[in-house]
Amino acid sequence: MKHAHTSRATGTRCGLSLKHHLVCSTYRLLHYVKIVVLRISNCAKRFSKENVPIRFGIRYVLRKMTALCDKVLGGIQLDVFMQLTPDVIFGSIAILVGSALYAFSVVAYRSQSKEIRPIAIASIKIWVALGFMVVLWFLPLGINVFAVPPDQVIYLSVSVLLGAVIGDTFYLASQERIGVSYAFPIAMSFPILTYFLTVIFLAEPLVLSRLIGVFVAVTGIIILAREQENLMDDHNPGPIHKIDLIGVAMALLTAIFYATGTTILQVGVENVDPLTANFIRIIVGSIAFVPMFAIAHAKGMPLPDRKTTKLIAIAGFFGMAVGSILYVTGVKYAGASIASVLASTAPLWAVPVSIFYLKERLTPLALVGVIATILGAVLVVIGI
Repeated sequence: MKHAHTSRATGTRCGLSLKHHLVCSTYRLLHYVKIVVLRISNCAKRFSKENVPIRFGIRYVLRKMTALCDKVLGGIQLDVFMQLTPDVIFGSIAILVGSALYAFSVVAYRSQSKEIRPIAIASIKIWVALGFMVVLWFLPLGINVFAVPPDQVIYLSVSVLLGAVIGDTFYLASQERIGVSYAFPIAMSFPILTYFLTVIFLAEPLVLSRLIGVFVAVTGIIILAREQENLMDDHNPGPIHKIDLIGVAMALLTAIFYATGTTILQVGVENVDPLTANFIRIIVGSIAFVPMFAIAHAKGMPLPDRKTTKLIAIAGFFGMAVGSILYVTGVKYAGASIASVLASTAPLWAVPVSIFYLKERLTPLALVGVIATILGAVLVVIGI
């Protein structure tokens, strides 16, 4: 892609060697991922033929998904993965790791949802990220915010304001009006819009298989999120939300803000190293949350206790401080369209936690979501 696949020629020999070994190992890992997904598909295929009670239509969807999985992944050989550029591989890995960290941090956020307001969570985690970036600034890592051109600073600032500040605020407001089960699917459709924005404004080629992959992955993510939310509601029934047009509009605006912010970030991070770019974004975001936190507190938001603050800070360190660096790195090297899809796969990482730690059963519909998410992500990355 025009803006995403330009690597810096000033990297150290050690850094290039590490990146080379990481990429080479990933080529083989992707081949194993293909084998694992095909085996999941075969299990789902056998499951769909068993005489067990499944909600109407799920058995048919399982059969269609497994057939598509066999057709697409079965024809992908290792040499197709070898055609991927090192930057795409490196960026994709960064995004996936960041997505996993975010998924695990959300578990901590939700566990404290009764003790702390969402605006306080967002403020604490970005302020923790600011402290972490200040520490990195004093290390010999080449972070130099003063060397970044003013127009790049504007792009980076706007990207974080649209995404982490305005976008998250609109999402929280829509969640309160229509509930997570409706707000999340609408907001998480932003990778589709991101792809079209990169095609229109960043001259990214329109690849049919990648476009299909975006739709398939988003569908899988929404299915997984809905199933996980339904499971939580079974254990802890919450208030029933009615469809509210203002709440739906806010969720749609959230998707627009997320997509626009991610696309602008791809422009802003061009010719800027990820650490410096992230430092600028975190500074701007941290400043923006100061008045937001103060206004919320003035309107009656209670301050969290020390125990809750400590837990949110620890989760924010991994999910925001480290995760934001990985996210910016992924957008720089893999591009906004790929990064937006892979960054949205957080519900996928919650599946092994639910199965092995919480001892929950993987529902047939959740299995459809797993297959769709992985299949869509593969199509997006390889872009065949």
